Amino acid sequence: MKHLAKSLVLAATGGLVAGTAAAVEVTAISTGRTDHQLIYEVIEDGLAALGYENGEMLTGNYPAIHLSIGQGDADFTAVHWKPLHDDFYNNSGGDEMLVRAGPMYTNAMQGYFIDIKTAEANGISALEQMKDPAIRALFDTDGDGLANLTGCNPGWGCEKVIEHHLDAYGLRDHVNNDKGEYFALMADTIERYEAGQPIFYTTWAPNWIMGVLREGRDVVFLNAPFSSLPGNPDAMTEWSDGRNPGFGANDNYILVNKEFADANPKAMAFFNGLRISVGDLSAMMLRMNAGEKEPDQIEQIARDWIADNQADWDALIAAAMSAE
Repeated sequence: MKHLAKSLVLAATGGLVAGTAAAVEVTAISTGRTDHQLIYEVIEDGLAALGYENGEMLTGNYPAIHLSIGQGDADFTAVHWKPLHDDFYNNSGGDEMLVRAGPMYTNAMQGYFIDIKTAEANGISALEQMKDPAIRALFDTDGDGLANLTGCNPGWGCEKVIEHHLDAYGLRDHVNNDKGEYFALMADTIERYEAGQPIFYTTWAPNWIMGVLREGRDVVFLNAPFSSLPGNPDAMTEWSDGRNPGFGANDNYILVNKEFADANPKAMAFFNGLRISVGDLSAMMLRMNAGEKEPDQIEQIARDWIADNQADWDALIAAAMSAE
């Protein structure tokens, strides 16, 4: 993990006074994913409007991201899901070292999906149907007799949930959890779908994949047999309509180093007030996936979102500027 020297020059009031005090350099840490960069572009514009200096961004996997913020090597991350990342939070100092700001968006979902053609032709609607040899053979891409699930990167919170589900739902001998670089795996999954082959994968919202493989048009959601999450025997993942994705609904917070949070009320007021909906983020990510991937194009997508929400944005910046 790269360590950066940080200039924490604060005004006498303990905050930042734009134009009258040296700018505080803010160090963010991210996953390095371009879809996440869209969020950081919005945040960096807000911090710059408040007079902060955006430093070089660090990258890491989720455990490292949380540890870096707890240790003060980074000031914030914009990709902290609760409850999915609770273990990372607790293992990185918890409330003594970290502050959750927001939430920036709520009710982010995740689930298991298969293509609609295979679902309708074989009457598949439930995850536990993968125990049927004839069903799982449909999704066997490597010839070992097990269904191949396009899963998450090792170390991600969703990888922990999937591994837990394989045991809790008795699927360990029926499903291969294919781990690796998620978006590379999903590119192969989408290619198989476009070639008319069955697909079995997990994904979440906000995510551009939800705009490419649309539920009800291209793919169907698979019900989990019951609620079960790692480390939470009382988990309730069932939705109000009776469906159960097996994953808990998550809220996304901006996770901040506590020392930085205490010293920078303006930044915290901005973090706490920023709202970007799941729908807006998915639309922004879909633009990126459609070809707007260059740094200046990603910056433009963020600027377009700010322009589309200009009145709310101006009010947020004004409120944050007056925070003490």
